[in-house]
Amino acid sequence: MNLALWLERAGKTFPDNPAVALGEKVIQRYGELSYRAAQLAGSLKYLGLKVGDRVAICSKNRPEYVEVIYGVWWGAFAAVPTNAKLHGAEISYILQNSGAKVCFVDPGMESLISQHAPNSMEHLLVFGSAEYKKLFSNKTTPIRHTNPKDLAWLFYTSGTTGRPKGAMLPHRSLYTMALAYHSDINPSNSDNAIIHAAPMSHGSGIYMIPHVLAAACNIIPESGGFDPHEIFQLSDAWPNTSMFAAPTMVNRMTNCPASTPQQGLHAIIYGGGPMYVEDARAALCRFGPCLVQIYGQGESPMTITVCNRQTIADKNHPHWLQRLASVGVANSAVEVRIEDIDGVSPMAGDAGEILVRGDAIMQGYWNNPEATAETLQDGWLHTGDIGSFDEAGFLTLKDRAKDVIISGGSNIYPREVEEVLLKHQDVREASVIGRPDPDWGEVVVAYIVAKASESELDELCLKHIARFKRPRFYIYVDELPKNNYGKIVKTELREVDRN
Repeated sequence: MNLALWLERAGKTFPDNPAVALGEKVIQRYGELSYRAAQLAGSLKYLGLKVGDRVAICSKNRPEYVEVIYGVWWGAFAAVPTNAKLHGAEISYILQNSGAKVCFVDPGMESLISQHAPNSMEHLLVFGSAEYKKLFSNKTTPIRHTNPKDLAWLFYTSGTTGRPKGAMLPHRSLYTMALAYHSDINPSNSDNAIIHAAPMSHGSGIYMIPHVLAAACNIIPESGGFDPHEIFQLSDAWPNTSMFAAPTMVNRMTNCPASTPQQGLHAIIYGGGPMYVEDARAALCRFGPCLVQIYGQGESPMTITVCNRQTIADKNHPHWLQRLASVGVANSAVEVRIEDIDGVSPMAGDAGEILVRGDAIMQGYWNNPEATAETLQDGWLHTGDIGSFDEAGFLTLKDRAKDVIISGGSNIYPREVEEVLLKHQDVREASVIGRPDPDWGEVVVAYIVAKASESELDELCLKHIARFKRPRFYIYVDELPKNNYGKIVKTELREVDRN
């Protein structure tokens, strides 16, 4: 059960189908993509990699992303896609913790990665370089078959401690996700395509897999990222196109003027943050019945619940607005239930922690048995999110027990930011919360007891964490609200911030 088997099949059955495009131009067809993945697997083996060794990818979206990740799987290695927006120190930790032997890097990030590469990393390969091109000068190697439980994708997702944790996603997990994509989310065939405007290190990259399964095209915007006008142009050039987007991206598309109605958009799949009902209604009015909402975590990639296009578009249903505010029903790949603090499943409408189990969930956290034991119990993934089911099985999220802030589709963990702020000698206390924002979903707000200036704190944050994680607002207070045990009460801060 190797994910690359689907590419091998597509290369034989649909060799002339477009596989990778840069903007409107086809870069590779499936016959060539399959051949290059087989060449790359052989070259990585020649470099000394053994089955199961980790290979990191630190890059913005590029056409090469597809051939590299499938070359890694072809050779039965494990991919470690890394968010290109992270700070160098954060990337260094991921490279060190994963034990990656090889790192493929965007030319614009070569200097950054070189400065932070751990000694254990043996090869830094820059996309487009002579060394990179040489990897495809060798003969092909037969695909290596893998066990369903063998690691395919090491997905780094931060926890409440602020330290990234590597969710181990085996081939079986991503196989299951891909099949559920076609059954629940967006049934596709070889005439379809996906635009990778969101980071390929995360959800959009995971959605490469069902599209390779269908021998459909993976389109990389020429900008390498998200621009609404470019998305509209590509959707006109490529019929039956889908994309994965954070709600903030959907909002920007909804509010962006365009001369054409974007009839080519087959599906806009959104997740990774809250989508407000009014925003969903506006997007539905703009784009028609192509919206699909998903709820997932790195530990259960894109596979906890789904609110399909029929449900979102059914304005005549008596519970339409309530369902639009939900995250849909359980994905067919998993079982989902709610559990209260006593471990009992509450009645419909009552809130509790969301638990998930099934072949789609992770095997555990890389080299972190304590976190694994806490999160995986009796086969159930404890998400840390709070929600409730209605009588029809629709799940509504109530809160995030881990206090994660989701800004622009990216997770920001308060303690990570707080620990950086507390590095300043003039910061006595700090507590970070999220503030609802119409453009970003949430923005970071820091409540601090300090004499340090905002410019000093900004400079400190930029030295230690990614730019998008730094606070947008600093609120200076004489003291932070605490309970009888001396713990800061964030619910009170959120109440104060709302007022």
